[in-house]
Amino acid sequence: MMLLYRGHFFFCRSKKHPNESHTWPSFFLSTMAATRRLLRSQLPKSPLLNPLRSLSTSSPTPTSHRNPNRPDHHFLPPNNFLNSWTPPSDPKEAAAKLAQLRREYAKKVKEMRKEYIHEVELLRLEKQRKDEAKREATRIANEARKAEKAAAKKAMAAEREIAEEEFRKTLLKERAEKLEYWRMREKQVAEKKKDKNELLRRKSSMWIDQPELEKKILEAIVDTSPL
Repeated sequence: MMLLYRGHFFFCRSKKHPNESHTWPSFFLSTMAATRRLLRSQLPKSPLLNPLRSLSTSSPTPTSHRNPNRPDHHFLPPNNFLNSWTPPSDPKEAAAKLAQLRREYAKKVKEMRKEYIHEVELLRLEKQRKDEAKREATRIANEARKAEKAAAKKAMAAEREIAEEEFRKTLLKERAEKLEYWRMREKQVAEKKKDKNELLRRKSSMWIDQPELEKKILEAIVDTSPL
């Protein structure tokens, strides 16, 4: 079987022989690897590739990703223990020096832990102070809001009481006016009735009784004087 790869022809077997120890995929992979090495060795070295290779293999320049919302962070200076060990020739001296360095390191770590604990305590106290101030501000705001609500309720109650008092006065006034009107009407009716009775009484004084009616008729016939 003939295989074309990058302009080169390669002959390979299509079936596995009983005495062969390699299979077709492994043979194909080994053939491709050999071809790749051969092509790399035959390629001319171009001077234009060197700058690109140097740029691709050079370490990238560290870029600082700054957040505009945060201030620049200030790092601590490097520790004095870095690259400070010089191995002496005497093993005992080296052991003593190493023990001294360990003691100094433990001492500095202890001091740094104390500073860290102190800073954490300060942060905790600051947070506690802020929380207490926030709670106090919330309490004052709630009390002010409750006082405003109580004052508003009191003002509404006073206005409602004034409105009820005005309504009660208006109702009493209307009732008094109606009562006065009805009294006047009763008085007028009583006066009219009295006048009517008086007129009726005056007219009734001129009436003639039944026994004297014939006598009065006879007198009226004989004497034409008015009654």
